[in-house]
Amino acid sequence: MPVPPRAIKYIHTLVTRARPVFAAPGQEVWLARATARAPLRGKAPVKRLVDRFAKDAALCADLDQLRLLVEQAGKDLGFDYFALLHHSVLALPGSARIRIENYPDGWAEELVVRGLAVHDPVHLASRRTASGFAWAELGSLVRLDQRHRSILERSRHHGIGAGFTVPANVPGEPSGSCSFAVRTGRDLPLERLMCTELVGAHAFRAARRIAMPSPGPERPHLSRREIECLRLVALGKTDWEAASILGIGVETARHYVKRARAAYDVVSRTQLVVHGLRDDWLTFEDAIPPSGGMG
Repeated sequence: MPVPPRAIKYIHTLVTRARPVFAAPGQEVWLARATARAPLRGKAPVKRLVDRFAKDAALCADLDQLRLLVEQAGKDLGFDYFALLHHSVLALPGSARIRIENYPDGWAEELVVRGLAVHDPVHLASRRTASGFAWAELGSLVRLDQRHRSILERSRHHGIGAGFTVPANVPGEPSGSCSFAVRTGRDLPLERLMCTELVGAHAFRAARRIAMPSPGPERPHLSRREIECLRLVALGKTDWEAASILGIGVETARHYVKRARAAYDVVSRTQLVVHGLRDDWLTFEDAIPPSGGMG
């Protein structure tokens, strides 16, 4: 029975749609071949790109593989450049942090040599929000001074135009981000920024899995009373004040604080609060009363 022409066309599309770009032992990561398909239009094709990227990123065995994958995804979304990194890696070259990018070499070198990274307004803004933002919004996130504007101007000098950044702020780790940018003179692909944010989040998650495979120690268990005392310690309360607030004896309050310190094997109340912040037993708002004072 002859195969209908439409079926032949569909089979041809399945066979030619993708090609293997790199392979690790026992696995292959596939990227869609941009030249073998029509330009991305509508929500469905872009959603498929995000879904495919998430699956492929989970298979990457090293940062070189991930770099190729992110670069291709950025191009498919309409970007020319990307940078995925822990911000401290530029201030401390050689530190064991995440960094993959395809920015112009001259710009990356200038950031490091001239010590501009610590003042990069994109990095500063990414520490102040949990959602993706276009660089045109920087003024609403940080107060831009002449130094910040100079850095942005220098980036344009190297051919980097408009951009979009996805923050990556993981408790207990250096701040990071995944940024995508277009060449100067090109417009930001505004209709694809939501999908770009998802790609950036998946990319940073994959980078952490590859570069930081060993999870930190699990936080110790604290009882409800120990957590209550920890929060009062963070407010600067003494054991006597904590006992009065909780309606318990002073020795009982002191015992709860002592047990919390023992759980973390620390000797000072300050160390206890730092560990409590890191492990999310309390937030910075818990340590600062509504009046703004410190108890």
